[in-house]
Order: sequence, then C-alpha cells, then structure tokens
Amino acid sequence: MTSQLEPMPEDWQRALAIVAHPDDLEYGCASAVAAWTDAGREVSYVLATKGEAGIDTLEPVKSAAVREREQRASAAVAGVTSVEFLGHADGVIEYGTALRRDLAAAIRRHRPELVITLNPDDTWNGTYWNTPDHRAVGRAVLDAAGDAGNRWIFPDTEAEPWDGVRWVAIAGSGSPTHAVDVTTSLERGVRSLMEHRAYIEALTTEDPEAYARNLIEGFARETAERFGGRPAVAFRLFPR
Repeated sequence: MTSQLEPMPEDWQRALAIVAHPDDLEYGCASAVAAWTDAGREVSYVLATKGEAGIDTLEPVKSAAVREREQRASAAVAGVTSVEFLGHADGVIEYGTALRRDLAAAIRRHRPELVITLNPDDTWNGTYWNTPDHRAVGRAVLDAAGDAGNRWIFPDTEAEPWDGVRWVAIAGSGSPTHAVDVTTSLERGVRSLMEHRAYIEALTTEDPEAYARNLIEGFARETAERFGGRPAVAFRLFPR
C-alpha cells in the first residue's frame, strides 16, 4: 500500500525558495507557493542563474533578459514580489564553498523559517538523470541552511547569522513525505508556468497553455492519490 503524505507544517511566516533556473519552481511548486501567499505568508525567490543557456535558439545574453522577465512575471502570479538572481553561469554551477557562501548569505538576508529547493538527487525518481545544476544547488541549499546559522562559517557576509531555518523542503523528490493542498491555487500554478512562454515554445510545439495545464494538473492529481484525494504538491521535508 502506498503511504499517505503528511500535511506540511503551517506554523511559519517566512519562506525562501532557492533554485538553479527560471522555471524550476513553476513545474509544480508554484501552486503551493500561491496557496501560502494567499494565506498571508511571505515567500521570496533566489535563483542561482538567469537560465541563459536554456533556449537553444536564443544567444545567452538575450536569453537571460527574456528569462529574467518571464521569471518575475511568473513569481508575481504566485504572489511573490522578491526575486533575486545570483549570477552563476547556467549549466556549469559547481558545488563548493563559493556556492554555499552565496546561498548562506541569501538565507541570512531573508531570514526564513522554511527553505525550499529542488531535487538534488542523481535522478528523477530513478528514471531520468538529473542535471548538474539541480544537483549542485539542491545539495548546497541543504548545507547552507546550517552554514547560515554558524557565525564562524562565512563570517564576512553582510547580513548577520540566521539560525532560524526550521525545515528544508525538497520539491520534485522521488521520496516525498509531506504535501500542500492546492485545491484553490492550482490554476495559479498553471498560469505561473505559462508565463515562461518563450522557454516553453522552445521546448515543444504543443500549445503553451495545454502544455502547462497537462503537466501541473497531472502532477497534482498524481499526488492526490497519497493525500486524501485532494490535488496537492509534494515535498520531502527535512527538519532542522
């Protein structure tokens, strides 16, 4: 029997989502973000890159401008107004102390209780190989959540240490533990992904709305099977 997912904690006010690329949060997670902002919680986004290597038909400088604009519009649909780009090079992010420092500094600036990132595992549910950027950023987020609270690690960041991260939630995990009911925010999740129109049109010949709707609604229905029949977004939750 498939185990049921637990509801995500609700006793928090600030969250920070840290991912590698524009669109990483929109493939499912944005519906949960919209549910949280609708409930009055504050969610901010930090992206390691501008996704400049993500559109084969568009040179990186032009792609970066397009994808940054699309990400800001996408975030706004989910109720997010704070979107930062750290300027790492798309496709060649390296896990290491430089990345951990940048992410720890972001956590210290935003002072979240909940940190969200994307699947850092080698694969997507054991089927498809994950990208180097996702693996590097996801793993660095898990480490930086602890680094941010240690005043002796990266002592030269502008913001003071922040040891208030209570959980790190992994979206897209092959072994989720918790979920968020997105019954009232699922449509916003679809529209959030649709804002990445240039990226979607470079990926597929399918109509962008049909593409976004099929994916986001499909993910939510699949998770519903483990969450009382309610459309949901799943996470693997690591308490700290």
